[in-house]
Amino acid sequence: MNATTPQIPNHLVWSILTTLFCCLPLGIVSIVFAAQVNGKVAAGDIAGAREASDKAKKFAMWSAIVTISIIVLYAIFVFAIGGPSMLGNSNY
Repeated sequence: MNATTPQIPNHLVWSILTTLFCCLPLGIVSIVFAAQVNGKVAAGDIAGAREASDKAKKFAMWSAIVTISIIVLYAIFVFAIGGPSMLGNSNY
């Protein structure tokens, strides 16, 4: 048999970057799933490897989305609520 194993991306780099720069808990979950991909491919569990790859990608994306949402909400809060008082326009 001359079957080649499919190339399934493990998304490990993206998982590590989102763990370092974004939401830590979701990034760690993403790293766990990304680490499972290569082992499942080596064991011949292609369906499990694809599922782990999809989960790693999903959690990495959610980690980035959560962080971007928090930054946007913080910016809205600071500029809309605290903006005038930060500029010295408040009346004591």
